[in-house]
Amino acid sequence: MQLIKILLLLQLIISLSSCGPLAYKKVDSKKISNDPDERVKQNIEEGKSFKLFDTEKGFGVGGTTNYEFASSNELWRATLDTIDFMPLTTANYSGGIIVTDWYSDNKNLNENIKITVRFLTNEIRSDALDLKIFYRNCDSSNKCKIIEKDGNLSKELKKEILKKATIYQQQAKTEKDKKD
Repeated sequence: MQLIKILLLLQLIISLSSCGPLAYKKVDSKKISNDPDERVKQNIEEGKSFKLFDTEKGFGVGGTTNYEFASSNELWRATLDTIDFMPLTTANYSGGIIVTDWYSDNKNLNENIKITVRFLTNEIRSDALDLKIFYRNCDSSNKCKIIEKDGNLSKELKKEILKKATIYQQQAKTEKDKKD
């Protein structure tokens, strides 16, 4: 039993020594502030630490938490509402991208479209979206050709998205005015 304890202790020593020597940086106490809040602020600015509760920005203890959800972004909502007939592959709000799956109306099963929407800004303006439409044409032997077209459909979808986003924004303003 004592042999097992010695082996475990030896293994612990070897494991800890493999981590390398612990190097402590010498610090001049005259250059370091005595105020812990200032030290924390300096460490955060230098990227040495993080703050779990940030009351200055309103997050955490003592502050009001402000969540920004995708449903509060009119451009995002308008895009999802406009292309809601298509199945989605990816809808990543934090990444600012929506990708649909291949879609075909039942008229021609050999022709499919796929839409990719990338959000460049949250503002409702004509250059806020990068909308791409891909067409896939397959022949009877299932050889498919995929091409990107910047045609009338792309312009119409972008116009419809911006129109809906503007309506959502106006509705949000009137609701806010009613509350105030």
